[in-house]
Amino acid sequence: MSMENHDHHSVAHHEEHHHEESFWRKYVFSMDHKTISRQFLVTAIIMAVVAMMLSIFFRLQLAWPGHPFGILHYFLGDRWAKGGVLDPDMYLALVTIHGTIMVFFVLTGGLSGTFANLLIPYQIGARDMASGFLNMLSYWFFLVSSIVMLSSFFIVTGPASGGWTIYPPLSALPQAMPGSGLGMTLWLVSIALFIVSSLLGGLNYIVTILNLRTKGMTMTRLPLTIWALFVTAILGVLSFPVLFAAVLLLIFDRSLGTSFYLSDIFIGGQALEQTGGSPILFEHLFWFLGHPEVYIVIMPAFGLASEIISVNARKPIFGYRAMIGSMLSIGFLSFLVWGHHMFLTGMNPFLGSVFVFTTLLIAIPSAVKVFNWLATLWKGNIRFTPAMLFAIGMVSTFISGGLTGIILADSALDINIHDTYFVIAHFHIVMGVSAILAMFGGIYHWFPKMFLRMMNKKLGYVHFWFTFIAAYGVFYPMHFLGMAGVPRRYYANTAFPMFDHLININIFITCCAIMGALAQGVFLFNFFYSAFRGPKATQNPWDSNTLEWTTPMAHTHGNWPGALPVVHRWPYDYSKPGKEHDFVPQTVPLEEGEIDGGGH
Repeated sequence: MSMENHDHHSVAHHEEHHHEESFWRKYVFSMDHKTISRQFLVTAIIMAVVAMMLSIFFRLQLAWPGHPFGILHYFLGDRWAKGGVLDPDMYLALVTIHGTIMVFFVLTGGLSGTFANLLIPYQIGARDMASGFLNMLSYWFFLVSSIVMLSSFFIVTGPASGGWTIYPPLSALPQAMPGSGLGMTLWLVSIALFIVSSLLGGLNYIVTILNLRTKGMTMTRLPLTIWALFVTAILGVLSFPVLFAAVLLLIFDRSLGTSFYLSDIFIGGQALEQTGGSPILFEHLFWFLGHPEVYIVIMPAFGLASEIISVNARKPIFGYRAMIGSMLSIGFLSFLVWGHHMFLTGMNPFLGSVFVFTTLLIAIPSAVKVFNWLATLWKGNIRFTPAMLFAIGMVSTFISGGLTGIILADSALDINIHDTYFVIAHFHIVMGVSAILAMFGGIYHWFPKMFLRMMNKKLGYVHFWFTFIAAYGVFYPMHFLGMAGVPRRYYANTAFPMFDHLININIFITCCAIMGALAQGVFLFNFFYSAFRGPKATQNPWDSNTLEWTTPMAHTHGNWPGALPVVHRWPYDYSKPGKEHDFVPQTVPLEEGEIDGGGH
């Protein structure tokens, strides 16, 4: 009965959307999940280009310390690159904003915002999100927070420069350094707006998945993309408020003279009045969000890679329920490991050993996922589309980055390489590169649904290989720098002769970074050219089973004309014996005696 009511409501809701919309309503203040998905994606691409440029700027300084570069002067001017030489304060700001943009605006907002908006209504068989208005607000908070963050480049004292983790006291005392002034305030305002966006989006995703699934779409018939986005949304709703609290207390310390994070500080030989606080409190609050944040970033990548690998291996995903269990386990454990970021804060060694144990536990469900991806690929009839290459690339980087995570999880080992380039190498490969590769895979795979056109395959291959080689070229050598003791975030290591022989490694890394940046130019051309001039896509170009490929190839609000589709099976019936084709869409009824892979 409730399902019938839902159908009637859906049809009525659908009919409401069949009226002419103005340009502003259709493309700017849209409440259509497909348009909002594209808005998130284009904004994230712009932010990613900015973050990539910042990384090239500071990589030039690391490879050729003190050497003038015209490009630095062109973009940063006399104030921050006099004579083309990067200013040390701006170096710290570039590192800070690069990390902030990549973690929050590209890999959190961009990845989840794009694919949750695109895929949740499509793949569960809904006309739109539960609240189109909240969905629109979510994007606009995201956009405004992006603008506020970038605006800090245009103020006299420059952007925040205390690192993307904004540890106090640097972030709490405006007089500490140039980047601790107005730039830090803008950083805090921007992130507060970003958190509002994330919470509005996350609550909407959860409600939509739980309440708007079409008839027959049980939880164990959901594609793994939806499970991944569902767990991601729950992690965000539970952890982002903690960061909000941390940021709020920091604003109080900066503006109202409180001392939640400050005590016994001397600046210019003068003791400050604030006493009784502790910067370690901030670290606890920050990393209680910070570690689930790692999985907020990587979990959607798990879902995208699972779907792309199964479709293009023409095989059912191996261990469907184990994959769901792994994601739930990873999500739960992610709240119990934040202390492994704080082994050097004077933590009791026994407590440290507890965090070592819980951190190592996460390796188990992570290994289950890797095993299942490899088992799905094993003896598959693999189609090496650009999306498939990016998905396989993601599995590769998740394995290699995950292995170094085992080293960093052990406090006895972590202490020796803490704050070195080993840490940079680890989290960039396992979290950054993996998520970016999966995001690219998702764009190539679902581009036909976003823009109704196909991307150029050959340019996709060029993009993949140069990106993949450049990513390993940048981050693999950093392990050796880290093991040699080279510290992260230093403007230059010229004061330490024992690192002189390592400069060639830094030059090699920077050359690879420039190659990777140029490869993204190929992607940008392919993306924007194909969006307008690419060949028109067919209804189901990848022969997939999920519901999004049953909608008409048109940008209409409501997704399906008439009644919503009815689901009869799980989404991974590929190469099923006895079937005419090597795929069976979810809308095809089960034959007599046929068993549903989802367990029904």
